[in-house]
Amino acid sequence: MIRKHGSAVWRGELKTGTGTVSTQSGALDSQPYGFNTRFEDKVGTNPEELVGAAHASCFSMALSMILGQAGFEAEEIKASSTVFLDKEEGGFAVQKLHLEVEAKVPGASEEAFLEAARTAKENCPISKLMAVEITMEAVLKASQSA
Repeated sequence: MIRKHGSAVWRGELKTGTGTVSTQSGALDSQPYGFNTRFEDKVGTNPEELVGAAHASCFSMALSMILGQAGFEAEEIKASSTVFLDKEEGGFAVQKLHLEVEAKVPGASEEAFLEAARTAKENCPISKLMAVEITMEAVLKASQSA
């Protein structure tokens, strides 16, 4: 089984606290994020845009594979995934994801392209992620001031 990971460190309370997010590959290394980058449109990253980037990149690769299986090679696939976060009873929740894709695929008909895009949307691992079981291990450590 392939395992990839990301990590985050958060310090402080929700509105004034600060965090950093990192990826195993180092593509993100202690990238700052906070309440203001998530809910107030300040410059910086946030969990939803990271999910959107993961979804768009996963979808693009899946679409490339499916087109290849049908005998086509994409010249270019541009994908964007918008993550819709909204307040609901008990807090916030991701309500939906919306993919937008433009592609240059020499020789592909619109029908073949749309079928490949639908298949990629339904079968890319990040699309499937939204319905998976989430497991957890949690450990409470003693604080320095205790």
